[in-house]
Amino acid sequence: MMEQNVLVRMEGVKQHFTVKKARGRAATLYAVDGVDLSIGRGETLGLVGESGCGKSTLGKTLLRLYPLTAGTITFDGEDISHLKGSALRRFRCQSQMIFQDPSSCLNPRRQIAQILTEPFVIHKLYTPEQRKDKILELCDRVGLSHSYLERYPHELSGGQKQRVGIARALALEPKLIVCDEPVSALDVSIQAQVINLLDDLQKQLNLTYLFISHNLSVVEHCCRRIGVMYLGRIVELSPAGALYAAPLHPYTQALISAVPTIGVSGREPMVLTGDLPSPTAPPTGCAFHTRCPYATDRCRTETPLLREAESGHWVACHLDSIFTRP
Repeated sequence: MMEQNVLVRMEGVKQHFTVKKARGRAATLYAVDGVDLSIGRGETLGLVGESGCGKSTLGKTLLRLYPLTAGTITFDGEDISHLKGSALRRFRCQSQMIFQDPSSCLNPRRQIAQILTEPFVIHKLYTPEQRKDKILELCDRVGLSHSYLERYPHELSGGQKQRVGIARALALEPKLIVCDEPVSALDVSIQAQVINLLDDLQKQLNLTYLFISHNLSVVEHCCRRIGVMYLGRIVELSPAGALYAAPLHPYTQALISAVPTIGVSGREPMVLTGDLPSPTAPPTGCAFHTRCPYATDRCRTETPLLREAESGHWVACHLDSIFTRP
């Protein structure tokens, strides 16, 4: 990807937390443990993986909601890894988040108009009259009736509340939006409406999305490239079509084989043994070796790096067969 086309670049990003275990002992939780990732301008990059693999933490780290443990994040050519104060506030005007549960991310004591006005108040933008006009524009963009502005969140449906969340994310005219499971709490019929809305907004406003989800069918529909995450690391990164047609990493193969299909898929289901290891005690070497049917001694001791197996298709695996395919 040409450098001028890159909006976000993450290099060696780590996000570790200190947590308490039994009897008050401290332990380190390796939520994100060395991620290299770039997102192009106007791109929708999908991020998938099991619950607890670090997807949401990576998204929040990108928005600098947590201080980095290690690594660098570059946004629009500027290193934002250690921004503070007014510089961090300016960055947050350019990057926003759409949350998973629209019910829990909206203040139940505020009317919708107050919720949508808050970003302007916090960043001291526009006059009171201009704010009213901006709010009406936001409602029109997301397909929300103006009559809802005087209502409280509990008076709206799940889909309507998520439209409020999207409108709030658009208020400051960001370049990047992290979509953290934005449709998983919605009915299937509403999911399609919200996904289509996000797609339309991206085309109109040239938005860049990091789309986090555990639903591989949704990600296949709306993302150009997809990163697969396992225990804090990216194990595969590929164009969406190539990933679903011929996944290379054993973990990705297992994930895709578990997606329900109608009729005969032609793909044998791959059942993994064991559970996702604890991020407070990740395995040595390749983190997936405890569940991988192809693991070797090398996998148990040496951490694999992302390597390009095909054009634009990167895999972190020691299996030579992946890189020597005809």
